[in-house]
Amino acid sequence: MTLRTVFKGWIDHYFSDEEAVILLVLLVLGFAAVIFLGRMLAPFLTALVVAFLLQGAVSWLQRRHVPHLLAVTLVFLGFIGMLLAMAFILMPLIWNQLVGLVQETPRMFASGQQLLDDLQERYPQLITPDQIQNWVAVAGREMTQVGQRALTLSLASLGNVLALIIYLVLVPILVFFLLKDREKLVGFTLSLLPHKRALMTRIWQEMDVQIANYVRGKFIEIIIVGTVAFLTFAYFGLPYSALLAVLVGFSVLVPYIGAAVATLPVAAVAGFHFGMTSEFVYVVIAYGIIQALDGNVLVPILFSEAVNLHPVSIIVAVLFFGGIWGFWGIFFAIPLATLLKALVYAWPRGIQRHKREEAGEVLVKE
Repeated sequence: MTLRTVFKGWIDHYFSDEEAVILLVLLVLGFAAVIFLGRMLAPFLTALVVAFLLQGAVSWLQRRHVPHLLAVTLVFLGFIGMLLAMAFILMPLIWNQLVGLVQETPRMFASGQQLLDDLQERYPQLITPDQIQNWVAVAGREMTQVGQRALTLSLASLGNVLALIIYLVLVPILVFFLLKDREKLVGFTLSLLPHKRALMTRIWQEMDVQIANYVRGKFIEIIIVGTVAFLTFAYFGLPYSALLAVLVGFSVLVPYIGAAVATLPVAAVAGFHFGMTSEFVYVVIAYGIIQALDGNVLVPILFSEAVNLHPVSIIVAVLFFGGIWGFWGIFFAIPLATLLKALVYAWPRGIQRHKREEAGEVLVKE
């Protein structure tokens, strides 16, 4: 069997159906548009994600006999209210705490160096002065790099402010029209596709429930985990509670890795503020309980339509799509991995099933 025969057999197996070729072209064009035009289309893509999140609330109101336009208006007003609350309440609080943390960093750095000196005096055989100097030098270089990034960010602040204004204006407008004219937009998109789209329909049906469940569930999980973390940290009097709570909330975007990464700043701030006391232990235990409840109680409740992916596949998807698209790549890593899995499983089976269905229709007609 020659290589040409193997390649021809592979082509006949996967791409003998016209719909399969069209689906491949659409996928390639879609990924290429996001990769090369993602920055340009970022407001539209953001609005598309937000509209997808809000569509569940619109559908819920419509099932209770609320007119479509009124349901869209109510949900949109709620979205605007939440956006204003974040802009005028949450963001200033987080910014003030971030500024305070940056100002207190030299003192925390000095306290850390003093702690290392104390450990060296207690355990001179384990920790040498050369090791302490190396650690301090590495920490100093990291602090210098952080300062340089902050300076670069401040110099580019005008562009960031303009981009933020564009987002604040364009995204709500796009969200409203995506919700209001959803049926027209979906109908127009379907009119561009071939009439025979059994494979596309099958793959979309497999993905629709999982994507909707994942995106909305992940959004709710961020809100719940962040709120509970903020209340817990505030109860123990931990400084920078809002900043740490936002970090803990967004850490659920990256399974397994996020929880471990968020543990370091929480433990560091608690250690510098409380020292090695019982309050520090209580904060660490409370944080561990939050993570345990999130993984063992909240996630099974929110993600009832579980995404059956191996942990290695999840981590690889997070690294790959996060490296390509940043935040949104991390957010959609699991749905995109699920899409690829659905394509791998449905593509050859869908084509063969479609051919059998067509053959059955021909026999029935005869």
